[in-house]
Amino acid sequence: MINNKLPKIWCGGDYNPEQWDAETWQEDNRMFKQAGIDVATINVFSWAMIQPDEETYDFSFLDQTMDRLYQDGVYVCLATGVAAHPAWMAKRHPDVLRVDVQGRKRAFGGRHNSCPNSPTYRKYSAKLAGKLAERYKDHPSLLIWHIFNEYGGYCYCEHCAAAFRVWLKERYGDLKKLNEAWNTSFWGHTFYSWEEIVPPNELSEEWGGGHTNFQGISLDYRRFMSHSLLECYKLEYEEIKKHTPNISVTTNLMGTYQELDYFEWAKYLDVVSWDNYPSLDTPVSLTAMTHDLMRGVKNGQPFMLMEQTPSQQNWQAYNSLKRPGVMRLWSYQAVARGADTVMFFQLRRSIGACEKYHGAVIEHVGHEHTRVFRECAELGAELSLLSDSILDARIKAKVGIIFDWENRWATELSSGPTIALNYVNEVHKYYDALFELNIESDMIGVEEDLSKYDIVIAPVLFMIKPGFVQKVEQFVAAGGTFVTTFFSGIVNERDLVTLGGYPGELRSLLGIWAEGIDALFPNQKNEILLKQSWAWNICDHASCRSR
Repeated sequence: MINNKLPKIWCGGDYNPEQWDAETWQEDNRMFKQAGIDVATINVFSWAMIQPDEETYDFSFLDQTMDRLYQDGVYVCLATGVAAHPAWMAKRHPDVLRVDVQGRKRAFGGRHNSCPNSPTYRKYSAKLAGKLAERYKDHPSLLIWHIFNEYGGYCYCEHCAAAFRVWLKERYGDLKKLNEAWNTSFWGHTFYSWEEIVPPNELSEEWGGGHTNFQGISLDYRRFMSHSLLECYKLEYEEIKKHTPNISVTTNLMGTYQELDYFEWAKYLDVVSWDNYPSLDTPVSLTAMTHDLMRGVKNGQPFMLMEQTPSQQNWQAYNSLKRPGVMRLWSYQAVARGADTVMFFQLRRSIGACEKYHGAVIEHVGHEHTRVFRECAELGAELSLLSDSILDARIKAKVGIIFDWENRWATELSSGPTIALNYVNEVHKYYDALFELNIESDMIGVEEDLSKYDIVIAPVLFMIKPGFVQKVEQFVAAGGTFVTTFFSGIVNERDLVTLGGYPGELRSLLGIWAEGIDALFPNQKNEILLKQSWAWNICDHASCRSR
């Protein structure tokens, strides 16, 4: 259970009263009651409203909103508001502006637009989080803290370059070890000074959306950027915990989002939350897998469904309206896979800018006489009735499927074997096969205890991290079955090939070796024929439990 103040499955969503007038707020309160809305996520993008300059803070509107919502029976998921810096900050302190992968410095605009290594951004974002926590620590409406919003996006500015060098010094200790790790004797890249190292963007090592000359450099920059953004989160987290040590803190993740290592992030989230936006043609099993992954990054703990649309997205290629009953169906899919909340983006539909066509509980028509509102209200009533029966329920899966972000980065940065290799798709193939057989599986990281499972599947385990093979050998020796696939065991954690034949460190465990790697064109097929006697010898081999 996330918070004993509201011991039920929460029903609510993102609310932006700063976009509306007092008359509309009263209508919101009336319709929230009808829809069973009991939690509102507020203050997500309010930095500019709260802080008009370096020294001034104005919390009057937020005070009014917190009080009004609580008086009408709605609790608050309080965001820190720093997901987009104010325009004055960009003007007066240009170090907050990101430099993109092509080396261009951004102007003010959009969101997710702050450099994670900007001294200005880190100073003012942490300061605001602390002021919010100090002010609202005793407010009866406060249920949970929500830092930032959908962290993501890399920066390649001089602040990030300098911080990258510091991070590398801490990781490798000296340049000799770094040169060995990156194999810089290739193409004459040997570094003799830390200052010679630059970020791997399209002015240096990368091109065309992720292709790279040096996988080791690009892999480390992804690790570094995930770490840098996490450091920003942790600065706010620490400020909040000074004043509210017993109130949970989260930030909304994005499922299989590529840029951040969510297993590492989850260590610093009191509760995992995530935003679920499948398309009309997204396989049901892929959505289920992603729910399971979000449960899995925090050792199987229940998670928050922080956002979903009650009707349609605004940003996909084809923004299809959910058909009658689909919102309810997908909401229960989330609950069945570990969600303790069902929350929407958004509660009232905006009238301007890019999200004005994103669905909402309260549509542009402004009243409750819509199919979408009726379905949300019916769901809200049902969740209240079901909470006693299913809140904190658990299912013990006997199959674990390994998902690893660093392995994904390395796989997708690899110069081959085929452009068609997509890590998430390969993992999903195995999840989908079990899903179709109604076999529950957990999505787990490489640090997970394997002994709780009968079968562990590691699709495309390209990168082998230190100690993992020994852990799998113990698992197999104890009776477990380990399954892996092509293009596994190829490199170590530095993206250096393990010599001696493929699949590297997995050779002994699997009882095989391969001398080459092939890639077929889409119109080609191949097959393997095994002689019966040889196949029998494989099955009789001591390592046959791993295949």
